[in-house]
Amino acid sequence: MNHLHQDKSHHMNAEKIKQLLKTGRGQMEGILKMYEDGRYCVDISKQILSVIAMLQNTNALILNDHISTCVSEAIMEQKGKEKIDEITEILVKYLR
Repeated sequence: MNHLHQDKSHHMNAEKIKQLLKTGRGQMEGILKMYEDGRYCVDISKQILSVIAMLQNTNALILNDHISTCVSEAIMEQKGKEKIDEITEILVKYLR
């Protein structure tokens, strides 16, 4: 099922995704510091919710790129069922 991309440039949102993930990493480090510094729990929780929302948006971009490239290519090559099954599995997990 899994494969590595040899050419990452064909993903439309690659740079935006990388920047969002780096931003998320920075936010997580900030949240850890807030916790270690004994900051107010509600403020920490708000920051955690912000990171969760950003990661969900990033995941949507990744899946959009995947459908637009990998899934489309697999369908054109008559190998789409496996890719569609992968997307279905992700959606089932997301909707729980």
